[in-house]
Amino acid sequence: MKSDLVKVLHPVCERPMVEWVVEACRAAGCRRIILVVGYQGEKVREAFAGQGGVEFVEQAEALGTGHAVLQAEAALRGFAGDVLVLAGDGPLIRAETLRRLVAAHRRQGAAATLATARVADPSGYGRIVRDAAGHFERIVEEKDATPEQRRLTEINPSYYCFDARSLFASLRRLTNANASGEYYLTDVCAILRGDGLPVELIEAVSADEVHSINTVEQLEFVSSILARRLAEGAVH
Repeated sequence: MKSDLVKVLHPVCERPMVEWVVEACRAAGCRRIILVVGYQGEKVREAFAGQGGVEFVEQAEALGTGHAVLQAEAALRGFAGDVLVLAGDGPLIRAETLRRLVAAHRRQGAAATLATARVADPSGYGRIVRDAAGHFERIVEEKDATPEQRRLTEINPSYYCFDARSLFASLRRLTNANASGEYYLTDVCAILRGDGLPVELIEAVSADEVHSINTVEQLEFVSSILARRLAEGAVH
């Protein structure tokens, strides 16, 4: 990003990109919002100063997405409901997509439900691998994917809904035996499936919700999409 500022605080339409994610969660009806912070966590806390309904937990070491989510376990101890797990750098997320995800999750009685997208260029994203019947098999990160898997166009944009107890029980079983040496949240879904618990997929994410932001040019592109939505009154 050519900046020392943590990515989630870079402005998109004059607001930190993570704030758009939080707003979508509120609009979708989330009762609690927990942000996992690490590098420059104090600045993230400052960005939400004065806003109610946002809690923070700290990831002291950056050991992967699964490790990050595990840091919220104490804050959610005793909670037996459903948990949305989202990335803080996806400001194009829509509340309606989150509502559809939760509705599908509850309708199917799933342990985990993933909202997926199909895109023309899946570069950089984890690929969704389905079995012969079209059901979820696993998610393969691009670094770990075979050439055949890299040609898959159904991707994981990191929109998850989990049963909280199943989530944290599985997080404690993760290993870091992969190309990055990290604890992947995506492996939770394979653990649940291996335990015979239902993991569902819903193709609910439109292509214009999944643009990643890793460069200044991508930041400007995403900002232009969100600015158009604002002008049309169709943010969520």
